[in-house]
Amino acid sequence: MKKIRPNITYKRIQENVKPNLVNRKFNVGNPNKVWTTDITYLIFNNKRLYLSTILDLYDRKVVAYKISKFNNVPLVMDTLNEAIAKRKNVYGLILHSDQGFQYTSYEYKAICESNGIQISMSRKGTPIDDSPMESFHGILKKETLYNNDIKSIEEYQALVEDWIEFYNTKRLKNRKKSKISS
Repeated sequence: MKKIRPNITYKRIQENVKPNLVNRKFNVGNPNKVWTTDITYLIFNNKRLYLSTILDLYDRKVVAYKISKFNNVPLVMDTLNEAIAKRKNVYGLILHSDQGFQYTSYEYKAICESNGIQISMSRKGTPIDDSPMESFHGILKKETLYNNDIKSIEEYQALVEDWIEFYNTKRLKNRKKSKISS
């Protein structure tokens, strides 16, 4: 017997869609001024995980990330709560995302407002408005999934976690050194 799966779609809350405050100005002079966030999927062997990431546009470091089996509001909330706990003073910060249902949820709006975070959103269907985040996720997939002999989704998750640590501590430093010597 064929299992029927309900077609569940989530709708963004239109009243919570915010204007694009970043406007592709991705070079930021100080930390904790502009963060960008998004969710990408990690697929291996027909299994799927979701990675929610927040980058600081100042130095392109990963401020916080979470991996889950579910693409939902709690995934985004957990990531944002971790970022706020790590960085503490986020009042006035701009947090840029797409218009996904997670980012237009009442919960997301409430936590941003209660911490003095300004919400900024890309224009609908315009991923270039969040190109640093899109680029980060593309590089992550290229350097993890496509270049390794992975045997399980758990192994892939561990590899992603290790890669993010490498990215924050070594890869970014190497990028800065090559810019200085150019």
